[in-house]
Amino acid sequence: MATTAPTSRTREMPTGDEEATTDLKLGEFQEVPTLTLSEARVLINAVVKHRKSQRRIEETEVLMKTQDYLDVFARFKGKENVEAVERILVSHTEMEQFERSQLGSLCCESAEEAKTLIPSLSNKISDVDLQEMLDEITKLRHFSE
Repeated sequence: MATTAPTSRTREMPTGDEEATTDLKLGEFQEVPTLTLSEARVLINAVVKHRKSQRRIEETEVLMKTQDYLDVFARFKGKENVEAVERILVSHTEMEQFERSQLGSLCCESAEEAKTLIPSLSNKISDVDLQEMLDEITKLRHFSE
């Protein structure tokens, strides 16, 4: 009996050192740029639009489900508001990219809620500063509705 080659390559086991608790440990993803759900929606829709104009797109089930998910959960739909939120978040350099993306996706109403959902923020930004930032983001959200 002949042996056949494996149909997929072997996958490295995760190191298990990733955690998003009080100490943010993202392992190999520590310095990887992250997106909010709204940014991902704008980006994917732009790529799909471009590929459709080039007639080079295959709308897979995964792509369609991803777009549906982002249509439901992305808090900001307009490109201008997505960019405005990004400007607010980027101005807070004391936070990691991951934390800023989480804040832009979750749209917390209070600093307490944000620090509960993103525990690594607890020692990086004061409640007053965080609340001011969340209030700015909330204004943009209400403006876009």
